[in-house]
Amino acid sequence: MKKLLKYFMLSSLVFLIGACTDLEEDLIGDITEEISVEGIDIEDTGGGGGELTAAYAELRNAGTANHGGYYSIQEITSDEMCIGAKGGDWFDGGILIELHRHTYTPSHGFINGTWVATYNAIGTINGKLGGGTLSGEETAQARALRAYFYWRLLDLYGRVKLVTETATNPPQASRQEVFDFVESELLAALGISEVSASMDLSSSLLADGGSAYIINRYGALGILAKLYLNAEVYTGTAMYDKAEIAASYIIDSGVYQLCGAGCTVKNLGQRKAVASDPDNLEGYAAVFAPNNEGNPEHIFSVMYDEVSGQGMNFSQMNLHYGSQFTWNFQNQPWNGYATLEEFYNSYEDGDARKAANFIVGPQLDFGGSAVLDYAADDDDIQLSYNPTINELEPNSSREGGARPGKFSFKQLGRDNMDNDFPIVRLGEVYLIRAEARARQAGDWKLAEDDVNVLRTRAGVAEYSGVLTGDEFLAERGREMFQETARRTDLIRFGKYNDTWWEKPASEPFRNVFPIPQDQINVGDGLTQNPGY
Repeated sequence: MKKLLKYFMLSSLVFLIGACTDLEEDLIGDITEEISVEGIDIEDTGGGGGELTAAYAELRNAGTANHGGYYSIQEITSDEMCIGAKGGDWFDGGILIELHRHTYTPSHGFINGTWVATYNAIGTINGKLGGGTLSGEETAQARALRAYFYWRLLDLYGRVKLVTETATNPPQASRQEVFDFVESELLAALGISEVSASMDLSSSLLADGGSAYIINRYGALGILAKLYLNAEVYTGTAMYDKAEIAASYIIDSGVYQLCGAGCTVKNLGQRKAVASDPDNLEGYAAVFAPNNEGNPEHIFSVMYDEVSGQGMNFSQMNLHYGSQFTWNFQNQPWNGYATLEEFYNSYEDGDARKAANFIVGPQLDFGGSAVLDYAADDDDIQLSYNPTINELEPNSSREGGARPGKFSFKQLGRDNMDNDFPIVRLGEVYLIRAEARARQAGDWKLAEDDVNVLRTRAGVAEYSGVLTGDEFLAERGREMFQETARRTDLIRFGKYNDTWWEKPASEPFRNVFPIPQDQINVGDGLTQNPGY
């Protein structure tokens, strides 16, 4: 239960019990005593606490779950999502189409914005590290958090400057040097010299558990596992053995559990007039719900809150304007992001992840009546999300594409959502260990045991001696949809330059983004990545 200290009363709540779609508010008073409202919180924890509150808040500021930054360039360059140009709506000068078709240039605004936001985050952390006020534990946290942001830069741009509290304008580092820095900072925070089967973390200043909003030793190991899983891409040297060890340490610790049967939260998006809406969300769906704080699967998460921790805008980004009446949103959605049909169809019917991840079909409002789209592209004015998208441009259908709904919505939601966003969660750790084992042995069947743990939770049949690399990538996509992993995964599997819907084959140099031209123009020694 989250607390609300001041809550304005509406003169009428008719739309909560019927099909009325008039959401005009008439504010007539307030309650000043403390009351509790499920799913709403205006207390600012910053997602961290103490000296590092501002540093942890940078996870939100750096575009983890909103439009125009890190989330966008990770997702709409992949085969998961697109943003179709609906006439002039969402054309945006063609920059979204450039991301989808891999024709982005050094002047692309999202690529520059992501660079700036990430370095702003690093600057905030450097300020704390150089301020002389952090405890030993806080210093370890700050170094691990900074390493995470440098992992993003390593993955996105390759060759960047390693700005620290003592090196304010260093030369541009090679990708190997950036990799080495990320690894060394995480190892230092863990209090070890290397990841090995005999490693002892007892001297680590990072906590052994605790809040998922504060990076602990398992969160740092999870980031290391991601780093090692992609080491061959970043440096040319495979480190799958270390990825497996780091992942196994987390799993075997028993500190975290998969959210499966019996792991439930109240369904804050429930429409009482719609019989298909459950009272509670269970298992996979609960991991990403608006009230998912404290989920046993979350190892390191970004704290989002509609008032005090803003920056998650999926309800606005994904949904058609008319879906405002399904959840009684404060404001009308923007009708942007949609799932590619082939990706949606990669799920079999009965997969609990398919039901949780996507919104499809005819839409009903809170009272159970049809949501209408009077400007529909066909003769049926009931809003109905169709997995098929007619075209990317110039007149992409208004209702085309299954809509991402994994980070589910609540009634009376604001523009900003409450759902915490996991950076490291146990489900992905199983996938990291599975892939690392398979790649070391050259046998994808060795990944089946760990993958089957997730498939059992999803309610689909286990693999038995049939798993291939391509099928593993598809399965990883089904589990990790909308978690900013797909671009990185496609690159690791050699698929990022393939063709898919409305995208031709692209050149291998696209596997890293260009160094933003605005940053090169500053004239402090940055050079462009090859091919751009």
